[in-house]
Amino acid sequence: MEMFIQMLVAGILIGGIYALIGLGMTLIMGVMRIINLAHGQLMMVAMYITYVLYFYLGIDPYFALLVAMPALFLLGVAIQKYFLNPLLKIDSIIPQNQILMTVGVGIVLTETIRFIFRSDYKSVKTSYSSATFMIGNISWNVPMFVAFGLAVALTAGLFIFLLKTDAGKSVRATAQNKDAAMIMGINADWITQLTYGLGAAMAAAGGTLLLPIYYLFPDVGSQFTLKAFIITVLGGMGSTVGAIVGGIVLGIAETLGATYISMDLKDAFGMVIFVVVLVFMPGGLKELTKV
Repeated sequence: MEMFIQMLVAGILIGGIYALIGLGMTLIMGVMRIINLAHGQLMMVAMYITYVLYFYLGIDPYFALLVAMPALFLLGVAIQKYFLNPLLKIDSIIPQNQILMTVGVGIVLTETIRFIFRSDYKSVKTSYSSATFMIGNISWNVPMFVAFGLAVALTAGLFIFLLKTDAGKSVRATAQNKDAAMIMGINADWITQLTYGLGAAMAAAGGTLLLPIYYLFPDVGSQFTLKAFIITVLGGMGSTVGAIVGGIVLGIAETLGATYISMDLKDAFGMVIFVVVLVFMPGGLKELTKV
């Protein structure tokens, strides 16, 4: 039982970071109605920014959030403004052309990083990377605990922005009904740029928080694009609360599966849950949360 609780705690902690990454994709999905298949690659870029800041300037990965998040916000805004938004004005026999563009953006980001940093694995080892503390008989990993706390704070900040600010309310209005929002005077182009930037910033935060406990190489982004997509579907397309639940469910499933079945099949457990939810609950966990 003690081992089960230990793994459950670990799953919840990593699931909190997954939820942060999934929130970014969910936000973009809710407003733009597309799956951002460059999401993990944006996260990967933030991880390399964090790595450079730590390796060359000695900046702690958690303080690197103050650089990585704004940098990826600006990159996300630029991608939306100059690559995705123009596609809305072009008649095409392929209505999913924006999705295809995100695939291209992801490939360009990956290969650019590969050209600069090569394909070898990198990591950030801080003085606290392996630190733990005990609460009762349960061991808590310090960087995972801190990352979870920061993820909760950033998630709360995002919800405050969406619920309490005029810009956040405009984002929600655009997500609910873009045409009606435009009739009410909301600049939909600006809102989509803001949303993509926020989604990229959330991905950047997740990547930066993961780096002290994870490894880094150019293709790591594709893994997290898949995880973010699973979380988005689990939570229900466009549901922010569902994304949080979906991230934690995925973290717990991976941790328990790796512990009790096989570490080699860790990533497969999320796919199993993904398929089960699609078959028996096509609307995702949104059917339970109703958000």
